[in-house]
Amino acid sequence: MRLAAQLAEREINARGGLRGRPLQLVFADDSARDTVAIRIARRFRDDSRMVAVVGHVTSVATLAAAPVYAAGGDPLPLISPSASSPDLSGISPSFFRVCPSDLAHGPRLARFVRQRLHATTVGLIYLNDDYGRGVRRTFAAEFIRLGGRLVADDPTLPSTPLEPFLARMRRRGGVDALVLAVERPTAELALRDLAALGLRWPVVGGDALTGLSGPQAEGVHISSAYLPDRPGARNAAFIDAYARTYPGQTLDHRGAGAYDVLHLLERLINEGGADRRAIRDRLAKVGRSEPAFEGVTGTIAFDEAGDVPGKPVMIGVVRNGRLVSEVAP
Repeated sequence: MRLAAQLAEREINARGGLRGRPLQLVFADDSARDTVAIRIARRFRDDSRMVAVVGHVTSVATLAAAPVYAAGGDPLPLISPSASSPDLSGISPSFFRVCPSDLAHGPRLARFVRQRLHATTVGLIYLNDDYGRGVRRTFAAEFIRLGGRLVADDPTLPSTPLEPFLARMRRRGGVDALVLAVERPTAELALRDLAALGLRWPVVGGDALTGLSGPQAEGVHISSAYLPDRPGARNAAFIDAYARTYPGQTLDHRGAGAYDVLHLLERLINEGGADRRAIRDRLAKVGRSEPAFEGVTGTIAFDEAGDVPGKPVMIGVVRNGRLVSEVAP
């Protein structure tokens, strides 16, 4: 996310900046913790030099920070590339995001598992937080509607060994697929434990698994708002510039989303000024009375809740350590 944002910053400033002034990015790390996110939000909101925030990365941090940015006499617009919790929809008039919510990821995964993998039984392990519960709830509802059955539906916490959950699924007769609504470190534990138990169930998961790599990750399917090999001249130019600027670095949906947010802000500020309220008001019109924005992640058009309901969720597969589009047989 940071690298892609810096690439956008260089491109914008090479074209003359924002209304003749250079764009300057200020970075802060919230460590995916709500208390830290709140402190950062207060500092940014109270700094008159700040005109917009690109972030936060996680739903937990964004849920905590969004009301802070919206408070006071001069709210600060907040646009997240990746915070996907359904609870963020409409959380404040100043909040927007360029990624689909978990309400889109869960059903898309369910349709893939049922219709593409032809799975009738699933074991589901989910992180017991806003993200995990959101994906779990929406996946389960759609999978059951399609005629599938959950053999197991287990909450977990970060760094909790998953071998007991997997062994119990095996005793119950196994599953056609394992669904992981967890973050990457927990998924890595699951893949290790699957290998130790000699289980070869297909594994699928939400976008929090992005970055999963290594031999055991080969063939894992992951939902995402963006895949680097998506077609289009704009995305191809972005991929080329990113590869030349950061050789060997892997790009994901968070970076692509941040890149799009900054170029969207470039358009709005150059056309309408850098006043916070003006930026917020024009963001709210993007895709309605303002033209939609065609970014590397696709078309950005906000609804009244600050969401992008037209953005599709894609399913990628890990091949040689990279998440790529799967070619249909």
